[in-house]
This record gives sequence, structure tokens and C-alpha cells, in this order.
Amino acid sequence: MGRNQHLKHIIITLICISSGLSQSLENKRIAGYRPIWFELNQKYAYGDKYSGALGTYTAKHHPLALYAAEVNKTFFVYGGTKSSESKHLLCMIGEYDHASGMVSQPLVVCDKMGVDDPHDNPSILIDNEGYIWVFVSGRGRKRMGFKYKSKRPLSIDGFEKITSEEMTYPQPKKTETGMFNFFTKYTGVRQLYFEKSEKGTEWSADIMLAAIPEEKGEKSGHYQVSAQFQNKMGTFFNRHPNGNVDQRTDLYYLETIDQGNSWTNSNKAMITIPVTEKNSPSRVIDYARHKKNIYLKDMIFDSQGNPICLYIRSNGHEPGPENQPYEWCITQWNGLEWVTHLITQSDHNYDMGSLLFFEETLYLVGPTGIGPQKWGVGGELQLWKSEDLGKSWNKEKDLTQESLMNHSYVRKSENFKSPFAFFWANGDAHQFSKSELFFGNLEGEIWQLPYNMQKEKELPKPIQ
Repeated sequence: MGRNQHLKHIIITLICISSGLSQSLENKRIAGYRPIWFELNQKYAYGDKYSGALGTYTAKHHPLALYAAEVNKTFFVYGGTKSSESKHLLCMIGEYDHASGMVSQPLVVCDKMGVDDPHDNPSILIDNEGYIWVFVSGRGRKRMGFKYKSKRPLSIDGFEKITSEEMTYPQPKKTETGMFNFFTKYTGVRQLYFEKSEKGTEWSADIMLAAIPEEKGEKSGHYQVSAQFQNKMGTFFNRHPNGNVDQRTDLYYLETIDQGNSWTNSNKAMITIPVTEKNSPSRVIDYARHKKNIYLKDMIFDSQGNPICLYIRSNGHEPGPENQPYEWCITQWNGLEWVTHLITQSDHNYDMGSLLFFEETLYLVGPTGIGPQKWGVGGELQLWKSEDLGKSWNKEKDLTQESLMNHSYVRKSENFKSPFAFFWANGDAHQFSKSELFFGNLEGEIWQLPYNMQKEKELPKPIQ
């Protein structure tokens, strides 16, 4: 360790001690659901590039909630804190019991020991033996990512750390033979990888999925969203010219039916990985030609296994009216070709919602209404519905109205069961504030999770 690194380590240690962070809170209960507030500190005329209620951030962490029929519970993870005054990140897990309608006090799976950045938020998986895995994101090579496993199947009473590795934006999937994980590495730029394992204790080598170089030898970066349909796993990803995330553009798609041994595009044409060509047959739309940014939000398959991608399309990265319209779009494969449909518009690139598919109907729930903090992350939540697989959309209901703070980052529950179909956090989009968690269903009912809990299990508060 060099002198500067040694001094930095001492300073961080002193800060942790003075902040009361010297003792890890891992495997401790917190008496309430208290999501984190965060700002990136890239300021512009209309506010930060993104800031606000980011307990269920990012769109590239997936999934954050899972329904387990064996115990009739929904398990969910989020980035939390100890109190409304704290910015110290705790990677938390909670459970909703569908039989009793109650939630338990959440458990700290990973104490990030002074980190205040929800880029380190967790994702969740339940393996073939019923053990709950929490994949905790790192941040490049500055902060490691971790994998934790529950001590007992389908229980959040305690977790043990299994791995420490370079892993950002984990997107784990359960397969017939084990686990598969899409993730990102910061190798100068953001590049896409995957790994796989049978039991979780030993993992394959990190296999690169996409690393498109630029003409001058500089590398593009990438973000991705992914989903699973039976034995098929698919991923949509974009491209960051010269590694510049503020110019994210273009849309690509890959899928595999043999756990990553081979990859194809939507036409079943074989694609060699890593993808290194800007004009790859995996490219769906050349948005760079139209000078458009795209911000990936979610992915889902329809009942036929056709992929659908949700994203916001805009004219640039700075918040405010200059880069509007902020268009909520889906691009989907209809079995013959790619088609794109516009759903609605909002007022920020980092507004984020989820697609849900139920009884041949496609739903979108997200902050598509303008909220009290205009030009900030989030807004008023609205439920949208399409009965023709995305061709046309109707607003079904305003889930929130006349709110004091914006609602943001709506995350669906995989294999969801009502009433816990999706959940999210609220908070002031422009200045530090308290943040709270909510969940809801496709009938438009919503509940607030208790911020302070006097008992080990309590009922959420119905809002409407």
C-alpha cells in the first residue's frame, strides 16, 4: 500500500469511527423501511443530472423483488439507511407475507461501511434449493461487489458472504442447472459480462458479452437490461460512444437458450461474442444517426417469448426543457420484425418504470405524470395498459396525485402476486429529504411500508 493509499485508508477509518460506522450492521434488523436518498452532484440549470429517492435504483439492478409460492411471500431488496438523517448505505432485504398481509422488520444483508452511493444497491435471486441470494453491486474496481446466501432456505433471518469480486449492476437468473448472472465491469469503460454457476460457491470465468470499439481505438461503454423466458435469456444493451455515458445511444439485442454457450439475434442468426462491431447484426435501431439518447429501463418477454424493451428517448443528458421530449418507448420483436411504439412523455431521463405482463395484457407503471419537483427524477405514478401487445396504450389510473415529493424507480416483482406487484420510493428530487417505500397492484391499490416499526411484524398502511 502506497503512502497516499495508506493515508486515505486512515481517513476513511476515522470517518467511519466518528460516524458510528466502525461496527458492521450486517445480519441486524432495522426497525422500519428507510430507503436512501442520493445526488450525483453533476449540477445543471434545472438541477442535478439525477438525485432523489434512489432506494430502488438502478434500472440495471434486476430483479429487486421475487414472489416465492412455497411460503406465499414476496422477498424484496433495496438500498436503505439507519435513519432519515443518514446517507450511509445498507443493502437491505424485507419480506411481505401474503397470508397475514404483514411485513417483517428488514434485515441488513450488507453494510457498505460509509458508502453513500446506491450504485452499490442489491439484486435478489432464489436458487433451485430455495436459498435466497443477494447480489450486492460494487462500483468498478474502487469497491468490490459481493454475493450473499441465506443461512436457511426461504428465510431472511441471516446471510453469509460467499464471494467478493469486481461486479457492478448484477442481474441474476435461475436456470435448470444453477445460476446465471449478467453484470458489468469498469475496464476503463463499462463493458458487459456474464458468469454462471451450479451451486453458487464456484463460478465460471467472467465471459465478455459486448465491447464495441470506436474507430480511433477507443472503446464504447454499454448498459443493459435483461429478462428470462423459460430456458431463454435475453438482453438489450446500448452503446456509449468513446465511453461517454452522456451520449448513450443505439439499441442492440442478444439471446441465448443454452446458458450462454451460444448467442443469436432475434432472427436466430448466430452472433459471436463479445460483440465488437457497431454495425453488428445484433443492432436493432441506429439511434446515433438520429442524434438520440436512450435510457434503458426494463425488459420483458410476451407469452410467445418475444422480447420487449422499455426506454426513454431524448435529445441529450442535461435535465430540463432543452432536451425534451422525454419519450417513453417500447421496441419489441413481433416474430417478423422490430417495431417501436411511443407510450407517453415525462420530464426527466432518469424517470423509471416497469413493464408487467398479465393475462395477455401489457402494463406499464411509472412516474409518467409531472411531479411536484419538475425536471427532477420521478413524478406522479401512473398505470398504463395495452391490450394489443404495445401498439396502443391507455392511461388506466393515476396512482398518486398532489404528492409533496416525487415517486421514482418503480420495480416489478418477478412472478408477482397481488398486492405486491411492484414497489418504489418517494423523496424530494432536488434536495435531501426523508424517503419512504410503497408497493401496489394492477388494480391501482397502493400501500406504504412502515418507516418506524414497534413490532417484528406490522401491517403496511393502505393509501388508496
